Amino acid sequence: MLFGVLLVMTWLILLIRYPHKALPVSLVALLGIGLLASWVLWQEARDEDRLARLELSLDYAPGQCPAHRPLRVSLRNTSTLPLRELTWRIAAYPSEDDLNLARSETVARYHGAAPLAPGAQWHDCLPLPALRPGYVPESLVFRAERRRGHFAD
Repeated sequence: MLFGVLLVMTWLILLIRYPHKALPVSLVALLGIGLLASWVLWQEARDEDRLARLELSLDYAPGQCPAHRPLRVSLRNTSTLPLRELTWRIAAYPSEDDLNLARSETVARYHGAAPLAPGAQWHDCLPLPALRPGYVPESLVFRAERRRGHFAD
């Protein structure tokens, strides 16, 4: 923080003292920072678009999964690139409410042996997140939130 303030103060002093030399350099630096920021925003928008194309569903399925891992995960890659890594947080909601009943921030991860090819599916079973007292998993809707992922280029 102190370094940033010192850098800005030095730049202002140079701009006031030597405006003919400092102004063109400042404009080029500002242009470079603007180009870098636009490239980063473009990359983030591209990644968000790819993540939006993933079909990820969480279902309470004790009949299809082991007793200690009753949450069935289905992931389908409908993007055009292979999915290398995906993490998300598991949330549990009552059917007609928007209050997250999962007490812990349970992080789940796609951990396939190879990248998930376009059009491919992946299934796994996960343990339930810790729920608030008084709620049973059969009456809840489970969702994947805060998805973060990387695709192979």
